[in-house]
Amino acid sequence: MKLNDIPEYELETMNYDDIAYIILKDEKQKMKINELFKKVCDALKLPEELFEEKIADFFELLTTDKRFIMLEDGYWDLKEFHNPKVVVDDEEDDLITNEEIEEQDDDLVEEQEDEDDIFYDTDTDDDLPDDDLEDLVVIDVDDEEANS
Repeated sequence: MKLNDIPEYELETMNYDDIAYIILKDEKQKMKINELFKKVCDALKLPEELFEEKIADFFELLTTDKRFIMLEDGYWDLKEFHNPKVVVDDEEDDLITNEEIEEQDDDLVEEQEDEDDIFYDTDTDDDLPDDDLEDLVVIDVDDEEANS
């Protein structure tokens, strides 16, 4: 779909990001945000004042729309035009054999056996001191006022 093929009444109902998508798709080249938003405003025949007021909103719109990607030096493009770089590391140095895993497990078990359990409670009730609050008496406020 070309921008020039869309009737003006239909363009007026479209979101800025949808128009920007069509522009980038048509031109097949990355653009700075000012240039892209200027083309959006020109397509909608918006005044210059609106360009200055809405450029920050347009930037936020592009950053949240997953169809767009920000490139180096502030250029924007469609994500579909850029393939992610996938690096496959085929080196055998990173492979761990089953024997190495078993050795690691054995070492871990030995370490755990050597450690004391810090949460084991060795105190029994016999070792506890006498309760200091044993002679405490609870007085009800109403009882206290009645005795006064």
